[in-house]
Amino acid sequence: MDKKGSSNIEEQKSLITPILALFKDYKIIILGDREFGSVKLGSWLCEQQVKFVVRIKQSRYIKQESTEYTHLTELGLLPGTRFFLTGVKVTKQQGFGKFNVAGYWRRKYRGKVEDEGWYLLTNLDNSQQAIAAFKCRSGIEAMFKDCKTGGYNLEKSHANNQRLNSLILLIAIAYSCAVLQGQKIKTMGIQKYVGRLTECRRSIRRHSSFWIGLYGQCWVVGMEFCQDIISELMRIRRNKLPFFQRGITAIYLDSINVLTGLSPRQVDISKQKGGAGTKRGLSIM
Repeated sequence: MDKKGSSNIEEQKSLITPILALFKDYKIIILGDREFGSVKLGSWLCEQQVKFVVRIKQSRYIKQESTEYTHLTELGLLPGTRFFLTGVKVTKQQGFGKFNVAGYWRRKYRGKVEDEGWYLLTNLDNSQQAIAAFKCRSGIEAMFKDCKTGGYNLEKSHANNQRLNSLILLIAIAYSCAVLQGQKIKTMGIQKYVGRLTECRRSIRRHSSFWIGLYGQCWVVGMEFCQDIISELMRIRRNKLPFFQRGITAIYLDSINVLTGLSPRQVDISKQKGGAGTKRGLSIM
């Protein structure tokens, strides 16, 4: 948007309406963070017969049947717990219907616990569906990082609307190519040559398919400038020769994958003896 701060209901509706028209033949679920956690948007989505799960602020009050308004923080949500309330009012304003509210706080794992839980406004039927759907936003956040500081630095382009649309289209194509490239590299089992897979005290994988695909190309290009150094290392460190050869094989596999897009089954590595080490010839089937 061409302004600072959060969007209002009209701006949110203008953003979502074209998407609903584009995917009118599909069943979709709208996911939103706390900026989109308004009762007005929820009511409008219900009118459009669209399923949604949006996070709401914990400062909200809700009213269940035959009870007074209750602060969300008073519902007893703790790490490792969840709840699901049906048919509750989420605002004191008149004219809005009732919604379902799901609460979820991830359990403590390996000494780490999330700072706060999720309070979700939804029209889905149970907590499992609502929580599972909202968890998909974690992948969206990772993609945002890939398009920004973790990859294409989109936020530093300072582009106007027309140029930004063109950049987003190009990034979408490049992003898809990088992910597919990374998946092929992982299928070939050579991702460990592109980047370090594990890290001390880190339980999740270090790099995504996007990162492997993006920097796999840089790795191939960079090795071109280090060819003389590699040859000299192979000459003076004969005991490490098998490891050097594995790395060179990985480079060949990745370079063919980058240049041709062929699958590993279409790449045949034939060994040819000669010189100080083992040279490898490549034949493309």
